[in-house]
Amino acid sequence: MLRREFLAVRNRLTADDVRESATALAGRALELPELARARTVAAYVSVGSEPGTLTLLDALRARGVHVLLPALLPDNDLDWGAYTGAGSLARVQHGGKMALFEPSGERLGPEAVTGADVVLLPGLAVDARGMRLGRGGGSYDRVLARLERAGAHPALVVLLYDSEIVERVPEEAHDQAVHAVVTPSGVRRFRDDA
Repeated sequence: MLRREFLAVRNRLTADDVRESATALAGRALELPELARARTVAAYVSVGSEPGTLTLLDALRARGVHVLLPALLPDNDLDWGAYTGAGSLARVQHGGKMALFEPSGERLGPEAVTGADVVLLPGLAVDARGMRLGRGGGSYDRVLARLERAGAHPALVVLLYDSEIVERVPEEAHDQAVHAVVTPSGVRRFRDDA
């Protein structure tokens, strides 16, 4: 129910709203010290009315950052590939789910994310404790569990719209708080152990 409410608000955004927010979001994210010193960033390509990521991805590449993007596997886990510009993306339709933009080059394996200094996570909301509400597919829960098993401790950052920081979201035992949320108007930190 909560997911549907957040998606309904996003679906009312115009293309101009999404584009303007993406530019502001990239500017705020690029100010993060974690991204300033990152050599490898695991990210994603936004789709539809999600907070836009392409401007940020291109800016990271221009800084010389190795950007990893996910490719959805049949079991909802994620493989990874390098982002080398808009020409390196392929539009992939996954059954009845939405089409995603995935890296078209070599697959690096699900473990590739463990080498990231920062993981940019999609979400629908983050609460005052830093708990993230995802779309419910479990793909990023698997990523976070993989990072934990590997003893990897990248900075976990969610990209959202300003209205998506809320008092509380439901959480399950396996959920982890993120370090920060970036919105078009600013950054909010939750954990400082990254």
